[in-house]
Amino acid sequence: MIGQKIKRLRQQKGYSITELGRLADVSKSYLSQLERGIQTNPSLQFLVKVAVPLDTSVQYLLEDSKLEQHGDSELDEEWKILIRQAIEDGLKKEDFHEYLNFIRFQSWMREQNKS
Repeated sequence: MIGQKIKRLRQQKGYSITELGRLADVSKSYLSQLERGIQTNPSLQFLVKVAVPLDTSVQYLLEDSKLEQHGDSELDEEWKILIRQAIEDGLKKEDFHEYLNFIRFQSWMREQNKS
């Protein structure tokens, strides 16, 4: 997951593995292994070094996003419009979390009723 994010960001910046390795002062072979999933647990120091030339945060590199697990690293335009509209209508993050919990509860109740 981390390696995929680094690779995507590197490619968006137009950097080769060699170039990113030089800019971040990290081993290009380790970087390559990370991008290919051979290495999967980079140190925090490594992530800090790589995040700078990629103009990202360590937090972003470490986040485990369900969107990314499904290969959808970007929201489609309809989602963006829905989110903007909800924010403009006054929906707060707390409200959205509460709504998600309600939906999960309803789903759980449906599963319980099937049993």
